Amino acid sequence: MALYEFYGDTCSHCIKMMPLVDKLIEEGIKIEKKEVWKSEENAALMAPFADGKCPGVPFFMNTDSKQWICGEADEDALRKWAAGDTIEN
Repeated sequence: MALYEFYGDTCSHCIKMMPLVDKLIEEGIKIEKKEVWKSEENAALMAPFADGKCPGVPFFMNTDSKQWICGEADEDALRKWAAGDTIEN
């Protein structure tokens, strides 16, 4: 399983999410942060996951549960996403 956060380094919504994502990482949740505005490789990784779901960043993908979040989210939603619990998109 992989938990991905796709973000843009100067995206205001992404910057707002960073402290929450970092908090979960510090707690031991393995979220892979992938910057997509400057990395073609990361953008290519995001493309099939986001296709038809999310036109931009931040975009969060749980590859095991197929749960995803497009845009900003609160802590409860992000924890549910990371755990693979059903969330509303």
